Amino acid sequence: MDLRAELLKSIWYAFTALDVEKSGKVSKSQLKVLSHNLYTVLHIPHDPVALEEHFRDDDDGPVSSQGYMPYLNKYILDKVEEGAFVKENFDELCWTLTAKKNYKPDRNGNSVVSHQDAFKLWCLFNFLSEDKYPLVMVPDEVEYLLKKICTAMNVELNSCELDDYLSQEPQQQGGLTVWQFLDLVNSGRFLRGIEQEAVSMAIEEVYQEVIEDVLKQGYLWKKGQLRRNWSERWFTLKPSSLSYYVSEERKEKKGSIALDKHCCVEVLPDRDGKRCMFCVKTSSRTYEMSASDTRQRQEWTLAIQTAIRLQAEGKKSLHKDLKQKRREQREQREKRKAAKEEEMQRLKQLQEEKERKLQELELLKEAQRQAELLLQEEEQRRRLQHEEMQRTLEIQLQEAEQARASMQAEMVLKEAEAERQRKRIVELEEMQKRLQEALQQEVKARQDEESELMKLKEEQEEYIIKTQREKLVLKQEMENKNKYLEEAQKQLEEVRVNRQRVDQDVMVAQRKLRQASTNVKHWNVQMNRLMHPIGPGEKRSTLSGGFPGFQPTLLARRDSSLKLKQKPEDKICDPVLEESKETVNNGEARRLSLSPDADTMATEPSE
Repeated sequence: MDLRAELLKSIWYAFTALDVEKSGKVSKSQLKVLSHNLYTVLHIPHDPVALEEHFRDDDDGPVSSQGYMPYLNKYILDKVEEGAFVKENFDELCWTLTAKKNYKPDRNGNSVVSHQDAFKLWCLFNFLSEDKYPLVMVPDEVEYLLKKICTAMNVELNSCELDDYLSQEPQQQGGLTVWQFLDLVNSGRFLRGIEQEAVSMAIEEVYQEVIEDVLKQGYLWKKGQLRRNWSERWFTLKPSSLSYYVSEERKEKKGSIALDKHCCVEVLPDRDGKRCMFCVKTSSRTYEMSASDTRQRQEWTLAIQTAIRLQAEGKKSLHKDLKQKRREQREQREKRKAAKEEEMQRLKQLQEEKERKLQELELLKEAQRQAELLLQEEEQRRRLQHEEMQRTLEIQLQEAEQARASMQAEMVLKEAEAERQRKRIVELEEMQKRLQEALQQEVKARQDEESELMKLKEEQEEYIIKTQREKLVLKQEMENKNKYLEEAQKQLEEVRVNRQRVDQDVMVAQRKLRQASTNVKHWNVQMNRLMHPIGPGEKRSTLSGGFPGFQPTLLARRDSSLKLKQKPEDKICDPVLEESKETVNNGEARRLSLSPDADTMATEPSE
């Protein structure tokens, strides 16, 4: 994460805090004040001309974040120099603006963290949050930060409880905002029974480690260069330097050791009454130090070696590198998960394809069995269809009769209603006449009530007009009902005609079926007569290239005579009758193909 991205995260909070109406826009006067404060804390030379030119008053309306970004990049962020300002002061400015609006600790004073600790947690959140706006911290980073704080207090984090908390709301599974994170810490859910001072010290330790890049800090004994005496100093190790102070308040700095890739650290034997000694060798000097015990010496040597390794690799921050590695691991985990899901989907598709093919095979077998059954059930199905069609037509006829009866009953009701309305109109007209006569008599006697009587007359006229309109509407409804009744009668006549025509078609089809069954029986008799065994010594007269008794001329004459017998009305018959005739013809063709004497048998009925 570069410096520009870190600064933009804090500025984003300041900008959203100034957006009181949550419309994504901030007034120009507020942006002028914000820009002026950013100039001050970032130690950038003020450019009042550019500030006034960019936010001149002749442009009406507030400015959105997209409209403020060009000025922010050109006149502020492009001029920022790393190390020229105190990053903590910049963060405090942005925190002050956003905390006043968004941070709401417990008013009863039951908050787990103080206002200053909340600021440090806010800085840690910005460091570990994703580079996407609005800023959120993914659950893995939330767990990482809480584990760091708990480890600093020698307390174990309850990961199961954290998972339960994150799974309570679906939107929290994608990440927590900084205010949700602060509410989580202030709730005391994961820090039960721990004093506020211990929590504050743990947050300070994690803040120095992650934000200030302090790899390790603590008291060590250091040997002087000139006087060669031993002095206890507070050492602070960062990736680029090892600084030492008089005390842990770090108010008086006594010196600093610059670390680079050419430095090294070595363990020394005990001497001069000092134990657990080690030294840091630079290109210009060797620094001898002594730890309190062997464990501290090992931790310090490993931490200094880590700082030297970071310098050799050209990395400025250990936790930035660790954060990038964790992000890469999450991305790889997501990729593996997506690949696994894709593989499972592919296997599922293959399994479904296999099952589908097995089902198709079973369907083919079933279709083969059903085809054999359909040949036996075809005749029965046709008879059932005829009966069903006849029942359907009878039901339709009954429904038409019922509809007609209901329409007639409704017409009677409507006529009775119309008669009542007519009587009502007559009564109203009589009432109108009486009122007009009374009005004429009252005009002469009561001049002072003329205005009220006029209003009464107007109301009566409006009521009469309304009644007349209702009368017209009722007449129109009666005419519509008469039309509907005539249409229903026409439909009833059409249904009766269709029923007669269908009955005639059914009779014709039954007659043809009986004739076809008679012909089939006659052909079976002829076939049985001809298929007798040939005795010894008998000879069957044969013709060249044919069978005895084969008469193709008579068979063709029979086919033509069958075609002439078809009537024109057969073309409009029901599709079921056409299908039955096709089945009979197919049966005749199969019988002709079964025996060599079938042609001879077919000619005898035609003769």
